[in-house]
Parts: sequence; C-alpha cells; structure tokens
Amino acid sequence: MSYADLFILLVPEVAMTVAAFVALGLDLGLMRQRPVPMRLRMGAVITTLGCIAAGCWLLVFDQPGKYQDGMLVIDSLTRLIKAVILLLTAFTAWISVESNFTDHVGEYFVMLLLATVGMMFLVSSENILMIFVSLELLSLSLYIMTAFNKRNLKSAEAALKYFLFGGMSAAFMLFGLSLVYGLSGEINLTKIAFVLKGKPLDPLLIVALIMVVIGFGFKVAAVPFHLWAPDTYQGAPTPSAAFIASGSKVASFFILAKVMIVGFAGAQGGGEWRNFSQGWVPLLAVIAALSIGLGNLAAIAQTSVRRLLAYSAIAHSGYMLVGLLANNAQGISSLIYYVATYALTTVGAFGVVAIIQEKSGDEKFSAFAGLSRRAPLISFCMLIFLLSLAGIPPLAGFFGKVYLFVAAVSASKNLGLLWLVIFAIAMSAVSLYYYLQVLKQIYITEAPAEAAPVKAMPSTHVTVALLAFSVVLLGCAPQLFLGVIAGAVKSLGF
Repeated sequence: MSYADLFILLVPEVAMTVAAFVALGLDLGLMRQRPVPMRLRMGAVITTLGCIAAGCWLLVFDQPGKYQDGMLVIDSLTRLIKAVILLLTAFTAWISVESNFTDHVGEYFVMLLLATVGMMFLVSSENILMIFVSLELLSLSLYIMTAFNKRNLKSAEAALKYFLFGGMSAAFMLFGLSLVYGLSGEINLTKIAFVLKGKPLDPLLIVALIMVVIGFGFKVAAVPFHLWAPDTYQGAPTPSAAFIASGSKVASFFILAKVMIVGFAGAQGGGEWRNFSQGWVPLLAVIAALSIGLGNLAAIAQTSVRRLLAYSAIAHSGYMLVGLLANNAQGISSLIYYVATYALTTVGAFGVVAIIQEKSGDEKFSAFAGLSRRAPLISFCMLIFLLSLAGIPPLAGFFGKVYLFVAAVSASKNLGLLWLVIFAIAMSAVSLYYYLQVLKQIYITEAPAEAAPVKAMPSTHVTVALLAFSVVLLGCAPQLFLGVIAGAVKSLGF
C-alpha cells in the first residue's frame, strides 16, 4: 500500500489533526489578545468544521477492508462509531464556550481534537499493538485536559490521580497483551482467536485475560477500578469531565467488546448463577454486578451533582457490561445504542452543570435550588437528561436498558444471566431516588432571595436543547438509530 492510498483511508483522522493545529495557530497568532469567550467560540467553530469535514468523508467514502494486519479496519460499524465520536466532540466544544477555566484556549482544543484522533484510531483497529498506542494517545490527552484549570487545586489533584491510576492500568494491559502475544505468536485479534480456539484455557491465558480486563476496567470506570472517577469528574474542567464521561466511554466500550468477542472467542466461559465456568463472561458478570451496586448506592450519599454523575457513570458501566455479556449481534447492537445515547445524555447534563457552575461558582445541589424559575429551558433539559439516565419512558435511557436486558436474558442458556438482569432492574429503581433529589432542588426548592436569573450564551442553549431533543427522539423512535446499528453489525457477520 502506498502512502497516497494510506492517506485516503485516514482522511478523517488527518482532518481532525489539521483542525487541531489550525485552532492552535489561530489562537496563538491572531487571537491571543482577544477576550477568552471569543477565543473559545472560535475554537468551537474550528472543531465543528473539522468534525463536519471528517464526518462527510465517512459518509461518502466506502472502501471496507482490513489493512496492515488489522492495524486499520474500515467497515460500516467503525464508521458509525467514528461518527458518534465526532458528534460528541462537537457538542463538547460548544459546551466549553460557557466555561472560563483557562487562558490557553488553543492548547485546550488541541488536546480535545487529539483525544478524538486517538479514539478514532482506537475503534478502527484489530491489532493489539495499535490498540495500545491509540489508548495511550487518548489517555495522555485526557490527563492534560483534566489538569487544564490551573486556578483550581482540585483540577491538579484530579489529574494526578487520573494519571497514576491510568499509568498503572496501562502497565497491567501491556503485560496482559504481551502474554497474549507470547501464547499465540500473533498481534491481530482474529488470528489470536484462531490460534487459541479449541484449546483448554492455559493458566497464563487466564492471567492475561485478567490483566487485560483490569486495563479496560480502568478505562470504563468499572468497580473495583473506578477510584479515579469521582475526583476526576469533580475536579476536571466541566467540558473535560463531559468528554471523559462520553466520548472516552464510547470508544473504550467498543474496543473492549471487540477484544473480548473477537480476540478471546472461545474463551468466554459461562456466567450462570452458581454455575460459573472459566472465561471472561463470569469475570465481567461479577464486575458488572459490583459496578451497578456500588455506583448506585454510593450516589445516594452525594451532595455534588458532578460526583453524583461520576457514581452514576460507574453504575452505567455495569449496565453496559450486561449488553456485552450477551456475546451476540443483539448484545453488540444494544451495547452500542446504550453507550451512544448515554454519552449524548451525559454531555447534556454536564452542559447544564457548566452553566450553573459558571454563574454561581458551585455545582452542589443547593446551587440548583429554584432553577426552574430562573432558567426554565435548561431546567427542562436537565429534567430530560436525569430521567433518561434513570430509565424513565419514553426517553432513550429507558429503551436502551430494556434492549440491554432483553439481549442478556435471551442470549444465555436457561436464562443464566437472569440474576444479573434482576439485580440491574432493582438498582435502576434505586437510581431514580438520587436523580429525583436533584430535580427536587430544581423544581420544588425555593431559590435564595438574592438568586438572579441564569443567563447562558445562545450557543449553549442551542447545544443543550439539541441534546435534549436527541434523547427524546431516540427514545420515542429508537429504530432511527437502532436500524442503522443493526445493519452495520449484521454486515460484519455476527
């Protein structure tokens, strides 16, 4: 393959990289002395243009194939996931306009766009070497984005914790992947599965599997690898936290599913109640149960909306693992639908938090008191986001959970995962309690006498409203998105 052919295949990633350096060059060269809000708007415009250019190429370019031993995979499913990531990047850029957390605007948008490039490479690979390199590009960008608010010591503390946990998890993953290579002699997921298939589980393969799960468990904030998440979500700049909770989760769950289902095919084992058999299914089933339980129960005690969203994210990671455990086409479709709609919902919720924090200087429950009288539109949008996260019909979160649970129950023999689904449903009822605590502050609690109306930029209002509309639309008409997902999954032969 020539460099020209490779360039054509990588046009979306190249477009995002060019957008990153254009944003940096304009900010350093022409706009350094301009007001920060103007520079943020310019950065958001350039980011959006880069996303549009990359997205248009994904729509018009259709040359599926696997190149360079799986280092680059182009098919309908990866193009769809890339489109979702680009959409989340654009929304994150626009909620950044409302925040004033740094004077280094160009540098911030460079990190945002390079993190997006890392995600796009990550979801486009079936080569364990490329997967690890892409994860590190993504992680390094997110570490820096977490530490961007130099005016707040919590930002530096959150970034340090995130970096230390991330470095340790990367070491586990690298060790696990090296053991996989040693056992199979291959770095392509399909070839690894072919070599290992039909053989009894080697003790070293079990160790490798555990180490890989540890590495990915950190990326998706699943228990017991979740300890970084609450401090990072609370201490990072709000747009950075939104991107970690949305785009990063979409890419990480997609590649986790690909590694488990493709790379460890034949080593899945069983997760039936009191009848576990060795493999990745029982391991992830236990992690899913722990994540759902701890995430929901710990969220009840929170008084900070951002920490509440962090523990909620841990619980939602458990729900997403339920879809992965189905280990079939319906499970993959349900996982992609759920993680995509969850990401849109979370970006919207963080967008509302960004507005409130910028106007009041706080994001505790009390800062939302009487918000419905001070900002009716964003209050209604927050109502949609939180009820969707709780799984209330007819919002996207409700249909996503139903589809996940149906996939898990119907896929296992003798309803073997029914215990996990029942537990997840019970914990979903618990989650409604703490989401309602926030809505109680917004709609029932009286605002302080000195509280002024909350006024946000028109672009922020439009962004949050579009996200809320998307959540309602995908809940009322899920086939609009689910049909595309199912077609893409079916085309790959699952």
